[in-house]
Amino acid sequence: MVTMRDVAERANVSIATVSFVINGTKRVAPETRARIEAAIRELGYRRNVVARALASSRTRILALLHPYLEARPIATANQFLMSAAHGARERGYDLVLWPVNDDEQMSHLLAGGLVDGALLMEVQLRDPRVDRLIASGLPFALIGRTEDEDLPFVDMDFTTTIDQAVGHLRSFGHRRIALVTLRMRVSTGNEPGWIMRVKSAYLAAMAAAGEPPTVITVEGTSAGGRKAARRLSADFPQVTGVVVVNEGASAGLVKESRALGRSVPDDLSIISAATTAELGEMIEPSLTVMTAPATELGRLGVNALIDQLEGVPDAPPNILIPCTLVSGQSVGPAPA
Repeated sequence: MVTMRDVAERANVSIATVSFVINGTKRVAPETRARIEAAIRELGYRRNVVARALASSRTRILALLHPYLEARPIATANQFLMSAAHGARERGYDLVLWPVNDDEQMSHLLAGGLVDGALLMEVQLRDPRVDRLIASGLPFALIGRTEDEDLPFVDMDFTTTIDQAVGHLRSFGHRRIALVTLRMRVSTGNEPGWIMRVKSAYLAAMAAAGEPPTVITVEGTSAGGRKAARRLSADFPQVTGVVVVNEGASAGLVKESRALGRSVPDDLSIISAATTAELGEMIEPSLTVMTAPATELGRLGVNALIDQLEGVPDAPPNILIPCTLVSGQSVGPAPA
């Protein structure tokens, strides 16, 4: 097993200097740090997490609390998770995924002393995890928002995103525009806050346009998308534009619309919001999408947490970032 002494000998420095670099406890000259990091890579040195925790009273492990892994399909979720993990590693921390679906799991997290802090995703408007964390004193940061916006957070700007999506469809002459969003297997009021904010932003946009709203909620699956297409065709044939904030349902919506004789985009124009460009390119015709700023938000969220742990004096963030429009082939002029 490679030891810290081996690294020190390879880098021609003291063991103490290697410890300063590995544990981040003291500033080391950039040239010396580079030499030590090169030795670590060459020798394949791995830190002893238990020993480090005993020595410093900190584990440098962060928990990503995600109660609903089925809530956001894997394309966008992976970007959040991987960017947060990479951001933590760059600052000398490890990020572990910690599913929390009940109070017992939350108690295990808080009682074990395993983690230095928590990063929350799929934040509910009234999130019991936040109340528990505040009471425990464990540092935390939010990717998403509760109804208490005085708490520090980073989140998607759903108001701007939905306004831009609706505006893009209206620029092509569409007046009757529907929203297809996500139905979750949770009780009403326990949905992540983003679902309610998307609906609120859409209703406000349609009210400003002077047009009646059409909201359809389905599960985040291809079958859910097919169900939405059938409802649009049977109950709302006057709708010619759709904003989908349910990436798991996007492909099914397009396929079933075509099966029902509605061409995309000649008869029905579709924008998929809060998703990835890659997902849009996998569907035929390629979707116009509003790409989620998942990579940026993941890093901002983990940095906000680490800044708390390390006493960085800057104010905690309240950051909103809108999605970015990427044109595909699924939007065209409204049919006459």
